[in-house]
Amino acid sequence: MLGKFFKPPAPKQQDRVPPGQHLATGFPVLTYGATPEIAANDWELKIWGLVEPITLSFADLLGLPQTEFTADFHCVTTWSKLDVQWTGVKVTDLMRQVTLDPKATHVLQHCYGGYTTNLALEDFLREENFIAHTLFGDPLPAPHGGPVRLVVPHLYAWKSAKWLNGLEFLDHEELGFWERNGYHRRGEPWAEERYSD
Repeated sequence: MLGKFFKPPAPKQQDRVPPGQHLATGFPVLTYGATPEIAANDWELKIWGLVEPITLSFADLLGLPQTEFTADFHCVTTWSKLDVQWTGVKVTDLMRQVTLDPKATHVLQHCYGGYTTNLALEDFLREENFIAHTLFGDPLPAPHGGPVRLVVPHLYAWKSAKWLNGLEFLDHEELGFWERNGYHRRGEPWAEERYSD
């Protein structure tokens, strides 16, 4: 694993790198299946389920408060990248546009290309989570999930769905693609929640 593309964390970085992880020298791209290509002008985010349903366009997203984020990124395949710089909308700012039913306990992310992944509502609504459209100052490229992806820094990266186009609010947990195929239901890096028991 180590060598040209990966390195161990320096002593001053060790408290930021979860167990079993190595630092990536670049920003690897891992994708199952084809990479969807969606123009920003064609992108939509549909929000439904236990909410008053709404649909946001890319222009609507840009009309919400914009925030710059610097966050560490941990992939279940044992690499991490520190200090990734994004621009986007805080989940908490997005949710001010949404009337949520108090019975909602989970959210299922839906993506262009058919990918899904689940989150408990308490994991989704954390202040540090955001919907990103910019990476290191440039429009988020398709291989990294552009035009828009969710970023959930406190969980493994498969929970930060690329090519996001839907949020379905539920009163129960419904497993997504990788969770149905052997990955952990939650995916907390510091607990090494990689795979289901």
